[in-house]
Amino acid sequence: MADVVLGIASSHTPQLSSGVDMWPDHAERDRRNPRLLGQDAEYHTYDELLTLAGPGIERELDRGVWDAKYGRCQEAVAELAGRLGQADPDVAVIIGDDQRELFLDDGIPAFAFFAGDALVDMPPSEEALERMPRGIRAASWAVHAGRPQRHPVGAGLSLHLAAELTGAGFDITVFTRQPPGRSLGHAFTFPRYRLGLPAATPIVPVFINTYYPPNVPSAERCYALGQAIRRAVESWDAGARVAVIASGGLSHFVVDEVLDHRVLAGITRPDAGLLTSLSRAQLRSGTSEILNWIAAAGALEGLAATVIDYVPGYRSPAGTGAGMAFVSWE
Repeated sequence: MADVVLGIASSHTPQLSSGVDMWPDHAERDRRNPRLLGQDAEYHTYDELLTLAGPGIERELDRGVWDAKYGRCQEAVAELAGRLGQADPDVAVIIGDDQRELFLDDGIPAFAFFAGDALVDMPPSEEALERMPRGIRAASWAVHAGRPQRHPVGAGLSLHLAAELTGAGFDITVFTRQPPGRSLGHAFTFPRYRLGLPAATPIVPVFINTYYPPNVPSAERCYALGQAIRRAVESWDAGARVAVIASGGLSHFVVDEVLDHRVLAGITRPDAGLLTSLSRAQLRSGTSEILNWIAAAGALEGLAATVIDYVPGYRSPAGTGAGMAFVSWE
């Protein structure tokens, strides 16, 4: 029988890894984004959000405040990395979303598992890096190696999970070959490069389509998926130590502290109802990655959750930015 020994969840926004000097560059991209998901769960332009911003937002944009928040984030990442190192798992189940990295218009599955030996991080070319916004380029080290990097996959557990979840009523896509020219996505490389997951530790990516309608699963369905993953892990006859990692979130590209604290409360109390009652309208755009956390919460029922830190990373007068959060289950 396999045993879940640790759960962690971490934001992976470029704002977390670019350095504070690049926060204005991230904000500049927000100004050009015509579909910023507001706290009312509706899309807005940047100028529309400016009219809705609270009077205290300017205090959040002070460079000293930014420096302090960035420092807290680095400490939280280091804390998660330390806990992951102490747990020393044999395999890591990483719950994340692909953002047109492996899956394109030829097929975007709601839930998918890879059952080959390894997936490869294909870093962008020098030309592609030059075309990137400066802030994204500055944070690329957190999600890409300097050259193609092989990430071993725990195919045995991946196949077991796919079979057990199918038996539990989930429609699962299984693939065994990486499409040519496509890369393992940043949600799945971040735990290696920033959370210190050893290069030799196999991963089991759990791909959830959080971003691209119409086949985006509901919060309730993702929580149930997590519960089924936990049952499947514990039925795997391997005697392995398993870590569960959720990658992404929380609210972005508009900070929604009320929503973020609801998610964290649902995880720490725990209260599944707070999580499963979140609407599809609330969980769109970057904020949709909360679905990865909800699935992890389902998989980690019974373990005690601790919020290492929550940092509302405002980066513009319109309240854009990222709710950066870090949680551990033990």
